[in-house]
Amino acid sequence: MCVSWIISQLLLSGLSAKLLKVPLGFEFSALDTDKNWVSENGVFAFGFLKIDGDDFDEYVVGIRYNLGDRAANMPVWTVGGGMKVPLNTTFRFDFDGKLILMDNSTGTPLWSSNTSTLGVRKATLSDSGNLVLLGSKDEVLWESFSSPTTTLLPGQSLHYPQTLRAPSTRTILSYYNLAITRNGELVLVWEHNVTYWRSHFSSKEARFDSNGVLGLYNDSNQVVWFASSKDYGDASVTLRHLRIDRDGNLRIYSWDNGSRSWRSVWQAVVDQCDVFASCGLYGVCGYNSSGPVCDCLYSDSLEQGVGGCKKMVDLENCKMHTSMFEMKQTVLYGLYPSQDVELYLSEAACRGFCYNDTACVAATSMNDGSGRCTVKRTSFISGHKTPNIQAVSFLKVCSVPQAANQHGNTESIASSRGLKSGNMSTRKLIGAIALIVILTLLVILSVQILLFWFMYRRRKFKVRTRIPFGKDAQMNPHYSILIRLSFEEIKELTNNFADQLGASVFKGLLPNKTPVVAKVLNDVVVSEKEFRVTVSTLSGTHHRNLVSVKGFCFEQGNSKCLLYEYVSNGSLDKWLFDNPKKGYNKEQIWQRKVDIALGVARAVAYLHSECQKCITHGNLKLENVLLDENLAPKVTDFGIRDLVTKNIPGSSSSSSESPSERDIFMLGEILLQIVTCKRDVLGENMGRVLDEVNQERCNNDNLEAIERIARISFWCMQSQPFSRPSIGEVVKVLEGTLSVDRPPSRGAFCRGESVIIEGEIVNEIELQKN
Repeated sequence: MCVSWIISQLLLSGLSAKLLKVPLGFEFSALDTDKNWVSENGVFAFGFLKIDGDDFDEYVVGIRYNLGDRAANMPVWTVGGGMKVPLNTTFRFDFDGKLILMDNSTGTPLWSSNTSTLGVRKATLSDSGNLVLLGSKDEVLWESFSSPTTTLLPGQSLHYPQTLRAPSTRTILSYYNLAITRNGELVLVWEHNVTYWRSHFSSKEARFDSNGVLGLYNDSNQVVWFASSKDYGDASVTLRHLRIDRDGNLRIYSWDNGSRSWRSVWQAVVDQCDVFASCGLYGVCGYNSSGPVCDCLYSDSLEQGVGGCKKMVDLENCKMHTSMFEMKQTVLYGLYPSQDVELYLSEAACRGFCYNDTACVAATSMNDGSGRCTVKRTSFISGHKTPNIQAVSFLKVCSVPQAANQHGNTESIASSRGLKSGNMSTRKLIGAIALIVILTLLVILSVQILLFWFMYRRRKFKVRTRIPFGKDAQMNPHYSILIRLSFEEIKELTNNFADQLGASVFKGLLPNKTPVVAKVLNDVVVSEKEFRVTVSTLSGTHHRNLVSVKGFCFEQGNSKCLLYEYVSNGSLDKWLFDNPKKGYNKEQIWQRKVDIALGVARAVAYLHSECQKCITHGNLKLENVLLDENLAPKVTDFGIRDLVTKNIPGSSSSSSESPSERDIFMLGEILLQIVTCKRDVLGENMGRVLDEVNQERCNNDNLEAIERIARISFWCMQSQPFSRPSIGEVVKVLEGTLSVDRPPSRGAFCRGESVIIEGEIVNEIELQKN
C-alpha cells in the first residue's frame, strides 16, 4: 500500500490538522475541496484558493489564514507569485524531494521548488506560516519565507533583490511592488521606474516583528529605521502581518478578535492620493467627507467588470470641434512612457498652447509662482485633486454641449449665465451686438490680409514647404503626432537615401535636427485602407522597450514607408558580436545582458497581451532589437510581417504554430544568443551553456539570472508549441518571481526539415527509419 494512498485516507478521515510533518508522496488537487494542510496551531492552511471575483475555474496555490471567515482568510504566500492554475491541477510532494505543481490535462509542470538534489525527506507547515522542507536530521533545506510574494509574517525578512508585489485582479501582473534596493533602502515603486515612497535609510535587511514593528537593520543587527503600528506592544493582539495591497499602499494589519476581522494599524503612504496612479488609467484621486475617492477624468460611469474609467474619446474624430475642460486644484500626469513637455507660461498661455497643439491631450498649470506648464502628449493619463494644490489642469475634449453642461465646463456655464442675465438695457445690448459685428468684420479682414501676405511670400521665396513637422517641430522638439508624408518628402528627409543603416532602412533628419529612421517597405501589395489600419494600430503602442512609429508614406507602386524614432546605439547583434564593450567589466556586461533580455520579453508581452488588439512581431531577431544611449533595448519592425508577406505566393505557413507561438520560439533564440554570444544556437544544449556561464565566474545574482534566461530560452524553443511557456510566464521567470525547471534533456528543436537533439542534427528521414 503506497504512502500517498495512506495520506489521502488520513485526510479524508478529517485528520489533516494533525499532520505535523508530511512525508514524501503526499498530494492533493483543487478537486479535493476537503483536503487542507493545516499548521499545528490551526492558524494557517495550505491548499488551493479560489480567486475572488473570478467567474472561471481558476485557482492559486498557497498559504492562507485559517480563521473561519472566508473574508478573513487572506493569502500570505502563493506559489509562483500568484500564478493562476486550472481546476484539473495537482500539488505533489514528489518522492525525489521537490514540491511540484502539475497541470493534469497536459502533463506539464507549472512550478517546482527545485529541491530534488538536496536530500529532502519531509515537509511541514509551521505555526509561523512558513512552509518548510526538512532533511533527514530535520535541518531546513527550503522555506517559503525565503521567497515572499505579497506579505511578510512576523519573523520574516526582506533582502535585496527580493520584492513584495501587490496582488492583481486581472491576468497581468500588478504594477505596484515593495522593493529593497541594493543599498538596503525600502521603496514603493510603480512599473519599475516611479518611486512614490521610500524609507531614506540604508540597511542590510528589512524585518517584520510580532510586536508590530517594521525595521531596517544594519550589519551589526542594530535598527537604523523603523515604523510601528498603532497597537504596538498590545499583548491582546496575537496575529499581525505586513502586506502591499492592490491600491499600491503598504500596511500593517492586526487581527481583531471581537469583530473577527483584520484592521489596518499603519500605512506607509498616509494620503492615498499620493500613491502614483492610485485611481488607475483615466482616473483622478479626490476627496469627500469619508476620505479619498476615485473619479474619472471626463466620464461618470465605470466599465463593467473592470473597475476603471472608460477610455476617452479619440480626439482625431473631433479635432475640428474640441474644447478645453477645466479642472481646478488638479494635477495630471502621464502613466506610460511620459511624453510630457515642461514650459514656463501663464495659466491662459498654457491653456492656449495645449489647445493649439494637435499633439497635446492635457496640460497642468502650476499657480505656485513657478509658472510651470506641463503639456501631456499621451492619452494614458491619471491624476489627483486636493484642496491645497495650487494648480489647474486642462483636458482636451470633444465639444458636445450635453457633456459640457454635465461636467460643469466653466466656459459653457459662463455663457449660459450670460444669456440668463437679462438686466442689460436695450441700449447696452445694441452696443454689444454692434461691437460683435465690428470685431467679426475685423477678423475677416485680418484673415484676408494674412492670406494675401502668405500667397505673396510663397511666390517670392522658395522654402521647404513640403517637409513635415515644420512649424510644430520648431516650436517643440518632442512633436509626436502620426503624420502622413509623400515619397518626395521621405527622400528630402533622408537626403535621397544617402545614409543607409540596414536593408531598406535609412537615417533622416527633420528640419529641427531631430534624427529619424525611414524604412522602405518593398513588395507590399495591400489596399490603402489595410495599410492605414495597420499603421494606426502600430502608432498606438506606447512602451519604453518599443520603437515608436512617427509617420508613414503610402503611394501607389512601391512607394510605401514607415518613419520611426532614431535609436542611437545600433542593433543588439552589433553590441553582442562586434563592439569591444569598453568601459564595462564582466559583471556589468552580465547585468546589461539580464536587463536587455527582460526588456525584450516585456516588449513582446506588451504587444501580445496589453494592447487593445494582439500584435505579433513575426520577425524577432537580434537585428530588430535596438539599444538606446543607456543600452536599454527597444524592439522594432513589429506588426508589419503580414504586410510584407500577405501577397507573396507561398508565404502562408502550413505549420500548426500560431504567430504568437512563433514569436515565443524566436524570443527563445534571442535569449540564448544573448547568453552565449553566438549567432547559431540551435545546436546548443543546456549543460554546455551553463558550463560556459559558470566559467565566466559572475556573481551569484547574475549567475542565477543568466541560468533563468538559459532555462526559459530552451523551453521557448520546444518543437511542440503547446510545450512552450506563455509570454507572461517568460516575463515572470526573467523577473525572478516564477521558478523554472530544467528543460527536457532530450527536447527537440525544429529548424527547417531537421531536428536538433542535444546539439546533434539528425535528418527526419533517419528518425522515421529508427
